[in-house]
Amino acid sequence: MTHLPRGHAASDNTQDDLDGDLFAALDDNPEAPDDEAQETADDPARLPAAEARAPYALTFAPQLAMPLRPYQQEAVNAWLDADARGIVTLPTGAGKTVVALGALAQLGVRTLVVVPTIELLRQWREGIIERLGVPAELVGVIGGGERRTGPITVITYDSAAMPRRRLDDFGLLIFDEAHHLPAQSYHAIAHKSRAPWRLGLSATLERADGGHHTLDALIGPVVFARDADELAAQKHIAAYRERRVYVDLTPEEEWRYEALMGEWRWYLATHRAELGGPGPGMFEAMIRRSGFDAEARRALRAHHEARLTAMNADAKLTAIEELLRRHAADKVIVFSEYVDMVDRISQRLLLPAITYRTPPAERRAILEGFRSGELTKIVTGRVLNEGVDVPDANVAIVASGSSSMREYVQRLGRVLRPKASEAQLYELVSRRTTERTAARRRRPPRK
Repeated sequence: MTHLPRGHAASDNTQDDLDGDLFAALDDNPEAPDDEAQETADDPARLPAAEARAPYALTFAPQLAMPLRPYQQEAVNAWLDADARGIVTLPTGAGKTVVALGALAQLGVRTLVVVPTIELLRQWREGIIERLGVPAELVGVIGGGERRTGPITVITYDSAAMPRRRLDDFGLLIFDEAHHLPAQSYHAIAHKSRAPWRLGLSATLERADGGHHTLDALIGPVVFARDADELAAQKHIAAYRERRVYVDLTPEEEWRYEALMGEWRWYLATHRAELGGPGPGMFEAMIRRSGFDAEARRALRAHHEARLTAMNADAKLTAIEELLRRHAADKVIVFSEYVDMVDRISQRLLLPAITYRTPPAERRAILEGFRSGELTKIVTGRVLNEGVDVPDANVAIVASGSSSMREYVQRLGRVLRPKASEAQLYELVSRRTTERTAARRRRPPRK
């Protein structure tokens, strides 16, 4: 049975952002900065000394095509006051990319922008050309088959991390989605560049492996942060409501779930001494043991299959159908953790689907149809979490997800662009399963 809440709001908070929405705030900056922000917008005293900038100086003057909002200018000022080294964290739709473009324009030095995906490579290049007025031939691109440098260059993390890649000629490094940088294959990017000025952008810096603690040394500390509650109150991003929708497993699903979880629990109970007790370390110990212990492999497989049973419950399809009927006039994105469930939702409800298997041309056509309003409902997996400029929506339905706070924030961010109406996010959760614990963990802490 599916129980849809009627008017109960779990929260009216708003949450963090990922700059897959490159133009999220670029075209919605109607208000001029306040007097204080205007006075400090081009304060030369904040800039590094002219003689320090001279070796990297651009031969042209990029100009941002719109005024920064007051908090965006505050972010740039805070970064400059920290010797132009540090990280800015802002929620979805608040325009981290705009902050970076403003910082680049004020510093006026040769710049390397490092991005995680080919899609962001393209979006950043377009943003620099269109929003800073930089001629296309002066914007280099390295990645996705292109290898051309320029005074301002956009490069993927993978390309920048190549052992023989030289990064010496830039004064400013901008790390988009800076939480990627501490990865073992990427942190060398920061070490092999001599760039004196560095700017990191992210909405959720925390990494499960604790790597975010190295960002102070790689980029600098967090120099400016605003949470979504503050910006939503000022109407810079949309207010939203979260609603958790609980569904029941069918008798067959419940039997399968309990049998699989029973196998998992039995292994834990009989190998507690070897696993070191409850906690994150226990799961890591299980994975290590699975390399030589067939029972551990079977227990892990059982746990995975149990999660799949809960996350892909049949009742969720009925719940999604009811929610789509309720939001017939709205633009809705349905998210699911696994491609099989995306396919089931797409086939049963006749929704266009985007997964990693979707050809690029088809993906562009679906997103353009969604942008134009020709399509108002789409379903997707992880592929739209990060690094894709997703058209505006006002309802998100999370059919299933991991316990990752970052993933939750990414998906929520798809409905938080500034709008007059309130955005809605629904989470579908199977009762009496581990999904309830995962749903609690992934929500950011409340103030």
